Amino acid sequence: MTDKETEPGFDEKLSALEKLVMELEQGDLGLEDSLASYKRGVELLKSCRTQLSGYQAQVQELLADAGGETRPLEGDPDAGVPF
Repeated sequence: MTDKETEPGFDEKLSALEKLVMELEQGDLGLEDSLASYKRGVELLKSCRTQLSGYQAQVQELLADAGGETRPLEGDPDAGVPF
């Protein structure tokens, strides 16, 4: 098996990140556990951003092949936010 086969997908990473945030917000973790969770959250966030950037590039390539262009959806809160 390769790393890609064992690495969690975007949805799993996002779910794990949301869980970490909830645990940190509850404030029940000790200092060391909080720091470890925060560090893991940063790693997950970086990984999610990298994947999103890759997905965005794929969509742009597909649209270019089809002769289209990308533009944000009206009301998209993430429009203009760089990955």
